[in-house]
This record gives sequence, C-alpha cells and structure tokens, in this order.
Amino acid sequence: MAMSLLSTILILLAAILAVFAEVVWSAPRHFLGVQIDLLPSLMVYASLSGGLLTITSLAVVGWLAFDLLSENPLGISLLPLFAIGFTIQQFRHLILRDQAFAQGVLGLGASAAMFVLTPLMLVTFGWNPMIGLGSLWQWLVLSVAGAVMTPVCFRVLDALTGALSYHKWHETSFRPDRQIQRGRH
Repeated sequence: MAMSLLSTILILLAAILAVFAEVVWSAPRHFLGVQIDLLPSLMVYASLSGGLLTITSLAVVGWLAFDLLSENPLGISLLPLFAIGFTIQQFRHLILRDQAFAQGVLGLGASAAMFVLTPLMLVTFGWNPMIGLGSLWQWLVLSVAGAVMTPVCFRVLDALTGALSYHKWHETSFRPDRQIQRGRH
C-alpha cells in the first residue's frame, strides 16, 4: 500500500498530538503509575503503511516531541523508535496488516521493545536509569496498552486518510448494458 504525503502528515500530526496528550493528560500516570506511550503504536502503523521516509520522519518527530517534553536525555528514544519501525517494515510482506489481532501483537511487541531498548540505550551512554521491581509492572502495563491502542491507531488513521484523500473514479464511457449495433441499416 503506497503512502501518500497526506498520510505521512497525518501520522506526524498524530505523533505530536499523542505526545501532547501524554504530557497534559496525567490520569493514567496517577491511576496506573505509568505514563502510556503511543509512539510505538504509531510506529507500527507507519511501518506497515509507509516507506522508510515515513518511518524516519516519525522517529525524528517522535524523538523531538517526546524527549523535549520528558526527562529523557535528548536523543535517547530516536534509535529505539527507528529500530522498531525499520524491523517491522522489513517483514511487512509477512504480516496481515488488516487483522486486529496481528496489529495488537505488533503493538504489544513494539511497546515492550521500546521499554527495554530505551533503558539499554541509557546504560550504553553512561546514564543510570532507575530499574527495579516496579519496572516489571511498567513494562506489563505499557505492553498491554500498546496492544490495545495499536488497532485503534489503525482504525482512526485509516479513516482519516480515507476521508481526506482523493480517490480516482475509473468509469468507462460505455455502459455495460448498452447494445452495440454493427453493420448497415
């Protein structure tokens, strides 16, 4: 499925709105003790719908938005986001894109991988992330939230793309019920 410029712009706007919603809406953080991250779900959508340019754009925009508004060191979430999108994009011909179960499993895996790769990057660059038994709860909640939110992202973004994009109408000038007379009259 070829991705248009409109679809890429919608994904990038959704990423900015998702990060903004994560910052402003703190109810999940107070109720569950974890801030839900929607960027892995958007990356699953982008990698199954678009190309490398879309994945790279989402990784950069998501990285800038997320790291600037969080306590993360600047640039720490760029590589994990890109790695998730690039890996899924390489195997997208094997994935059933339109199946909600497949979307949920990919969202679960992407959210779980993002949670593991980010502290790994922090340790690699010399930071000391706080990892303990509470991290297991955070990993579980973020993974389940990714599994639930990824099909929602697919439905919403597919509906927006379909509603805002131009569809070519291929109609022949001849009706199928028209009778063509041949010969002289």
